[in-house]
Amino acid sequence: MRIVEMELPDDMIGVYAISAVDEPAIEENFVALSKHKKSQYQLAKVDEEKRLLVGAALIPNKQIYRQEEGSEGYYMYFPQSVVTKAAHNFLINGMQSNHTVQHEKKVEGLTVVESWLIEDDKKDKAYKYGFELPVGTWMMAVKVNNDEVWQEVKSGKLKGFSIEAYFAEKMAMKKEITEQDVYKELKDVLSKIDKYTKG
Repeated sequence: MRIVEMELPDDMIGVYAISAVDEPAIEENFVALSKHKKSQYQLAKVDEEKRLLVGAALIPNKQIYRQEEGSEGYYMYFPQSVVTKAAHNFLINGMQSNHTVQHEKKVEGLTVVESWLIEDDKKDKAYKYGFELPVGTWMMAVKVNNDEVWQEVKSGKLKGFSIEAYFAEKMAMKKEITEQDVYKELKDVLSKIDKYTKG
């Protein structure tokens, strides 16, 4: 099965919205902050005053299965440098208030109020919330000032974050080199050498 490395060229925007979903592709649920114990989905934490969702947006080098209609499935992953660039660009481009639910409905009243990259695999703030994620993971806290969305979080319907973004496939941007390409290149070089030695 194909494994694709993703990259973020300078002319691409990267992440332009965050979606609250029932099945995050990165397979990490967010935590809704409260004084209650965690549920099996890490979402039973509810604090009506804070109304914060904390979770991972992107995890470096984690293989994510994708399948588009009519094509063979494949795995994609984001190197740590790409995760860092995406996290920075998201804020630089002012996308903090762009949110959807289930990648379908644009919603108001959700704002990224904290965004950080895990730098320490033992002492990072993420571990305070029960996450055990690798260095370089992009974490965020989203303030929910939308009653309908908050009810879906409390009911367990929404479990994590999923990005909406434009990235490029690294391998797709490079020409696949075949034996014929090597032979042609070698033939061209030998031809030029021959021309200069005889000229």
